[in-house]
Amino acid sequence: MTNTSTNEPARDVAASPFLRAFRGSFTSALRWSDLDALWMRLRTDAKGGWYLYAIGEPPPEALADQAMVERFIDEIDALLRREHDERLCGIVYADDLRIPSLVKIYDPNNLGVACGSSSNPPLPGWVMSKLPPVDLPATQLVPKGRRRWWQALFGA
Repeated sequence: MTNTSTNEPARDVAASPFLRAFRGSFTSALRWSDLDALWMRLRTDAKGGWYLYAIGEPPPEALADQAMVERFIDEIDALLRREHDERLCGIVYADDLRIPSLVKIYDPNNLGVACGSSSNPPLPGWVMSKLPPVDLPATQLVPKGRRRWWQALFGA
């Protein structure tokens, strides 16, 4: 007899290529100039099949088109520079800064210990991924202002 427990979907999510990549190694765009270089690479690859995921919203099922990727980069860059008024950026991480396929962008208003030295680091605010994302379990409430920002950006 097969046991169909409620843990099966969780096991499927845990085995997902996205989650394995999400939990992998990342490098910070530490300096603002590093972030500029990363944005340039992402703009060059804007037609490359990106999912844009705001944590707290349902994961996207469709790829973003080039215009959506470029608009997202413009808007998130403006948000980060406005709300993370620091000498260093250090809150955007990519699996590979030269050839990114997964980018984590932390919310400047919900950083906690984003570097991962905490046993329970916060989730990023946004993810750009070439792999279809899975619903990341929220460890905190997503601020309503951020949800409104995302919904206004893409009319969700």
